[in-house]
Amino acid sequence: MPRVRNDVQHVFLGLGMGFSARRQRALVHRLLKASLFFCLLLAGTASADTLAGNWREARPDDVPAEVLREAENRPLAAFDPSRMQVFPNSPSGTWVILRTLPPWTSGNRVLSIRTPGLGTVTLYDEHGRVAGTSLEDFGPALHGHGRLIFEIPASTPASRPLLLRFEPTTMPPGAVTMTVEPWRDYLREDGGWVVFATACFAVMMTMALMALCFALILRDMTFGWYVAYLLCYALIQGLKSGYVFHPLEIQSLAGLADTLGAAATALSVSFAALFMLRFAKVDDYVPLMRIPVLAFAIGMPVLTVLRATGIGVLVDTSQLLLQPLLLLGALVLLVTGATAALRGSRHAWFFLIGWTPLLILTALCGAQQQGMLAGAPWLPDAAIAIGAFEAVVLSIGLSDRALTIRHDRDRARQLADSDPLTGVLNRRAWTDAALQVLEQGMSRPIALLFLDLDHFKSLNDCYGHATGDRALVAVAAALRDELRPTDLLGRFGGEEFVALLQGVEKENAVQIATRLCRRVHRLDVHTGQAQADDLLTVSIGVAMRSPADTVQSLTERADTAMYAAKLSGRNQVVCSGPSGPALVRRNEVKLR
Repeated sequence: MPRVRNDVQHVFLGLGMGFSARRQRALVHRLLKASLFFCLLLAGTASADTLAGNWREARPDDVPAEVLREAENRPLAAFDPSRMQVFPNSPSGTWVILRTLPPWTSGNRVLSIRTPGLGTVTLYDEHGRVAGTSLEDFGPALHGHGRLIFEIPASTPASRPLLLRFEPTTMPPGAVTMTVEPWRDYLREDGGWVVFATACFAVMMTMALMALCFALILRDMTFGWYVAYLLCYALIQGLKSGYVFHPLEIQSLAGLADTLGAAATALSVSFAALFMLRFAKVDDYVPLMRIPVLAFAIGMPVLTVLRATGIGVLVDTSQLLLQPLLLLGALVLLVTGATAALRGSRHAWFFLIGWTPLLILTALCGAQQQGMLAGAPWLPDAAIAIGAFEAVVLSIGLSDRALTIRHDRDRARQLADSDPLTGVLNRRAWTDAALQVLEQGMSRPIALLFLDLDHFKSLNDCYGHATGDRALVAVAAALRDELRPTDLLGRFGGEEFVALLQGVEKENAVQIATRLCRRVHRLDVHTGQAQADDLLTVSIGVAMRSPADTVQSLTERADTAMYAAKLSGRNQVVCSGPSGPALVRRNEVKLR
């Protein structure tokens, strides 16, 4: 399982975890510029003013032919169909009359209504109803992608006015734009929108899926809250744009869009708050804001539950509180994230870069629903693009977080495995590593060296423990320099060291041990002994691995050989053999 976990980590690291902090910032800046460029591109491709429009509220006794005659005989409220327009949601609906401005074109045409909301729109002529449709409609009528469409046959003169009625609905009306264009132009625009929306939703779902894998593998709920938030936001945009209905054709959601949208909105900001608490480390950098953010995260689902009860008073209360709490909560998250970032939370910057444009765009779209910003019909599509942009930015931030966690974990493991004084492996880590080497079988010879410093107690008693510690550090460094990187060197305890040598025969092992003895002798560390040569030396026992050996038995045989070297006069190598320890090259070791 650890190996699988590491493999998946490397896959996810490829998304951005292998980048340096400078490269990550550069990538985020490029993504932000690309998003702004896309928004400007959408703004520049807004449809031309080819239509003129008038509207008035419908009355119960209205007849389509009379409404058309009324529009010809006296002026009605005028509007520009190419600019965002919000019609009042009156009890009987709203009449809209569209006139195509010359020069007129012939042939089949398409009337498109973009971002109409979830209500029904009906097309009339002077004889009565022609067709009606909505984003949630799955009947035989024509269906657009992200818009409502009506086919205008070639038999209908382009100069004839078109009569629409926006039917009354309990759901919020949309800020709409309307165009009449040939089928070829419509299909080109429609195909482009489907590609754009599919790419944005694909990015969101891909980031969510990868984060979900990591939430399950790492058991880190930071990834889990991010997945929940991203799925809620994707659902919100899918419902608003009608993408979940056409082209996805999810008929089971028909009639539930308003309830699901409100619940997803409340839950998305709740999950965003829980995500930011862990991601930006609010407890460490802004502890005073933890309670407000947590209260906001809990309060939003409560409003969703109140709305779902169906009890009039509770539903009205939840609807009354929803928008103010959303605004207040969004500001709380923004202030908390900014404060954490300024106090040193690097991940809070990722949150701000992804969250702030989305917050601004959401506020602009809300203002558009109130009749403002009529000249920016690209805002609803930009909200989908910004969602994908935020998903990428936060995924890079999560990858950076995973890198940080991995670095901290490796550092903690290194500290746990290393002897704090000498930096070599401690006894537990060395034993674990030696066990793994022995489990590889008898394919290569293995030698174990057990080293014990001679007269080390005298050194401590004469010069103090600080000098003794410095001597241990110097000995460990000398041993590390003499051994290969693949050899396992560890401090067994006190002044005892062990080294596991792979791929060396007995003669080579004895030669290496002899070289270690000489190297320690040349350190010029005095032990304070009352003798002419009081330099620090080392006694080494050597044991070759046999098929029956375990780490413990191999260590015990090398330890026994080391004690034999001590008893034989110290500063020498003794190799453990079948008949017991045997003195090896005593005179050679004595040479300096």
